[in-house]
Amino acid sequence: MIVDAHNDLLLELSWREDEGEENPFVEHWLPKLEAGGVELQVCPVYVEVQYLPDAALRAALKQAATFWRIVAANSGVRPVLSRADLEGDGLGLMLSLEGVEPLGSDPGLLDSFVRLGVRMIGLTWNRRNTFADGAGEPGGLSILGRALLARFAEVGVVLDLAHASEQTFSDALEYAGGAQIVVSHACCRAVLDSPRNISDEQLGALAERRGVLGIMALPSVVDPSSPTLERLIDHVDHAVEVMGIEHVGLGGDFIRQLFASGATRISARERSFAPPHLELGRGLDELHGPHQYPDLVAALRRRGYEGERLEAILRGNFLRVFREALPAS
Repeated sequence: MIVDAHNDLLLELSWREDEGEENPFVEHWLPKLEAGGVELQVCPVYVEVQYLPDAALRAALKQAATFWRIVAANSGVRPVLSRADLEGDGLGLMLSLEGVEPLGSDPGLLDSFVRLGVRMIGLTWNRRNTFADGAGEPGGLSILGRALLARFAEVGVVLDLAHASEQTFSDALEYAGGAQIVVSHACCRAVLDSPRNISDEQLGALAERRGVLGIMALPSVVDPSSPTLERLIDHVDHAVEVMGIEHVGLGGDFIRQLFASGATRISARERSFAPPHLELGRGLDELHGPHQYPDLVAALRRRGYEGERLEAILRGNFLRVFREALPAS
C-alpha cells in the first residue's frame, strides 16, 4: 500500500466539473489510484497565476468544494481529518494547500481552511507571496509568515517546505515550533542540481526534525537527460544515505494527465526551472501515473529495499508524521 504526499488532481477535476462532467474522479483518477495500491492521497489546492491575487480565495474554495464532492459521491473514499481517519477502510484523501496565496495577508484565515479540512500547508509555490518566498526568490519568511507558522502545531497542520526558497526553508525550521515538517515532493540536489531539489544540508535538517522527503517523479527534478525509474531510485538511495530510511517517502506529482487534459497552463516565469527542451507535461518513462506504482515497488526491491525498509518508504514514514500531527478525532 502507498501513501502519496502530492497529486494535483483537484486542479484537473475542478476543471472537468466546469466542463460539465459529473463525478470525474471515478473515471479519471480512482481506477489509477486503486491499480497503484494508493491507500492515502494528499490532494493540494493550487491556485494558478492567472487567478492571483484577487481571485485566489475563490479559486481555492472551488477546489476545496471539488474535494468534498469527491468524498460525497464515492462510497469507498473517506476524508482524512484526524488520526482515527488514518485507520479507515478504502481510499483516504487529505486536503492540503500548495501556497498560501488564498489567505491574502490574513493569518487568521488559517482557521477557516482548517475547518474546510486542510491538514497540510505549503507556504509557497516557486513565487513570492506575503508570507514567504518560494524557490524562485531570494528571501525568506515575512513577519506574517512567522505569525502563521506559530499556529500550525496548535491547529494540527503539517508544514510542507516543498517549493520553499533556501532562506524560507531555514527560517521555517526556526519558527515552526512543534509543527511536523515534510517536503512533500522534491528530489536530491546532490544527484541533480535544481532549485526545486533539496541540498544535503537541508536533508539533514529535515531529518533532525523527524520530517520526511517525498520523492517526486518528474523529469525536471529526477534527470531531464535520463528520466527513468532507475534514476529516480538514485535519489531514493541518496536520501536514505543522508537522512536514514525513516525519513524518505513518496510524493509523485503526476502532472502529465493535467497537461494532457488541458486543465493547467504555466507561465514563462513559472517554467524557468525546467530546461528549455523539456516537455513540461512529460512524466518519467516508466512512472507517469499512480497506476505504475507497482513498477516502482519492483524497482525498489531490485535495489535491495525489502520488508520494513520498503514499508517505511511506501507508507510508514508519512503515516508516522500524520499520526503525530493530526488531531486525535
